[in-house]
Amino acid sequence: MSSYIQERDGVFHGVCPLDCPDQCGLLLHKENGKIIKVEGDPEHPVTKGHICNKVRNMTERIYDKDRLKYPLKRTGPKGEGKFERISWKEAIETISSRWTNLIESSGPESILPYSFYGNMGRLNAEGMDRRFFHRLGASRLDQTICSAAGSVGYKYTMGGSIGIDPEDTIHSKLFLFWGINAASTNMHQVALAQKARKQNGAKIIVIDVLKNQTGRLADWFIPILPGTDSALALGMMHILFAENLVNQDFLEKYTIGHKELREHVIQYDPSTVSAITGVPVDDIYKLARMYGETSPAFIRIGNGPQHHDNGGMFVRTVSCLPALTGQWLVKGGGAIKGNSAYLAPNTAHLQRPELLKNKQTRVINMNVLGDTLLSLDPPVKSLYVYGSNPAVVAPNSTKVRKGLAREDLFTVVHDLFLTETAKYADIVLPATSSFENTDMYTSYWHHYIQLQQPIIEPFAESKSNVEVFRLLAKGMDFTEPLFQETEAVMITQALDNPCNPYLNGISYESLVEQTFMKAQVKPIFPGTLETPSGKIELFSEKMKENGYPPLPTYVPLEDDGNHRYQFVPGPNHNFLNSTFSNNQKHMTLEKEPKVYMNQLDALTEGIEDGDTVRIWNQRGECELKVSVGDQVLPGVVVTQGLWADTDDSKQLVNALTPDRIADMGGGATFFSGRVSVSKR
Repeated sequence: MSSYIQERDGVFHGVCPLDCPDQCGLLLHKENGKIIKVEGDPEHPVTKGHICNKVRNMTERIYDKDRLKYPLKRTGPKGEGKFERISWKEAIETISSRWTNLIESSGPESILPYSFYGNMGRLNAEGMDRRFFHRLGASRLDQTICSAAGSVGYKYTMGGSIGIDPEDTIHSKLFLFWGINAASTNMHQVALAQKARKQNGAKIIVIDVLKNQTGRLADWFIPILPGTDSALALGMMHILFAENLVNQDFLEKYTIGHKELREHVIQYDPSTVSAITGVPVDDIYKLARMYGETSPAFIRIGNGPQHHDNGGMFVRTVSCLPALTGQWLVKGGGAIKGNSAYLAPNTAHLQRPELLKNKQTRVINMNVLGDTLLSLDPPVKSLYVYGSNPAVVAPNSTKVRKGLAREDLFTVVHDLFLTETAKYADIVLPATSSFENTDMYTSYWHHYIQLQQPIIEPFAESKSNVEVFRLLAKGMDFTEPLFQETEAVMITQALDNPCNPYLNGISYESLVEQTFMKAQVKPIFPGTLETPSGKIELFSEKMKENGYPPLPTYVPLEDDGNHRYQFVPGPNHNFLNSTFSNNQKHMTLEKEPKVYMNQLDALTEGIEDGDTVRIWNQRGECELKVSVGDQVLPGVVVTQGLWADTDDSKQLVNALTPDRIADMGGGATFFSGRVSVSKR
């Protein structure tokens, strides 16, 4: 038992567990064995004591009256939410028995784990669970719902998930927040930008489909039509080459394909790009010249545009821009899509892929869960859900819920709450919060690894993912000692990564002593990349081999039905996907779901600000209150947040989103849907 648990009162170090790049250092205040206050750790070098509302009010979630206390067994129809209490012994025996029978009758691939990063702890999100399902031989989940398309696109250009150190952006003189509402999803990057604004006179430019919190704080907000961002980047390249704003020495030394790119972008003249993007010609010139003439210039590449049919190509394209101007050599210049490669642990030690005997075991893309449950052959007959709430977060949710309602689907959900997905489960297991666990956290933005030790006792009968998979391994008679390894041993194994020299000197023992430690990261250049050429690949032979255009290219969105409006369901400020959407404090802070519509479109539809409107397409419908103004361009409607349906409302936006697969990496296409809108 952690010594912190035994101490009834005090202030203890913690880590924010949310799927957020900032991964804040925390101070947790305890009285009488309970956390009474969560605040930022002022000693953390990046987050410096500042935290968002989501985490500041985390105690509301930890001690919510609706938090699950013990295992449950379904007693009513699926989706109705009727359960009775059972013991952990009965729960594990029921699951083990059902799975043993399924493996005998239908094979292990009839079982599918479905998870994501509801808790970013390495052990609980991708440790003992992977060991267990590898050993079981279950179908494998392709976890591509968030950043997969962009990660592949970026890798084609830069070789891996590497960017500049965000702490260096204090020196930047130009910030391009491209497709990221950073005020809500990367607040410390905004803090660094504002500090640079005060110290260096830095300018902040925001390119997005909605004038959100980040757009409102910008020096210049550029609205753009959804899915056209790669065209804007190519238009910038056209001007940079045409007006000799490129760094020829850098191009010659550190890139391949710059001559081909120069010729290629001639076709993306500002008039052509303006017609595609909705950005005026003069603004395209202004943007390109500001970027070409300002140094250091930094691009924060957001997740938003990669959630399109052409999302991988967008990231591949925009990641070429810093090479054209040589910004990678300037402190504070360059880009960040993600920095996860710098903190990459030894995943083989953590996940033990050698336990999977059948290397041909099928892989199922998590974005097509509806089709998987309804039509895959051979069928999935059991679903185990943890760290995710697919009934709300997965695309085309009507289809997903229809699949979850199958009476012949044995579903287990492990969560803190009786989520919308859990209401379809046969067995529900209560989960611990991160502050009740031992785990290791690796940011995908800053360069710090952090350790969370348990601060409070597990809530009621709740158990961590690690502990549950230990129990399931025992229930399935898995005798390998690795299923009983402690969290300390697993963290030690994960940090032993000869392929990642940045982790040298970081150990479990040193993390216990220091709580957080910085990886030993060096500037990217001068250096060799993990691309086939070792350089930035403006022309990619690998892309050509894989059936993609080898040069950055604008590819229009796919047809999504005869509907007037492009539909983008973005994140909001006080939820993280569906996390917090069921907690009253956070719902009160967020107030209500809205849809943003341009005033010209509203006039055409006979809609006034504050009206309730019906939004629909071939997949489903929603009814939301409309906010009319100039926050979006004509022909575009945008919502914020994943609000689940209630008994008297239809507000689940994923009822409208397509479950098509993006151009690269099996990514999601949440933002490439079209809808119709009318006054209710």
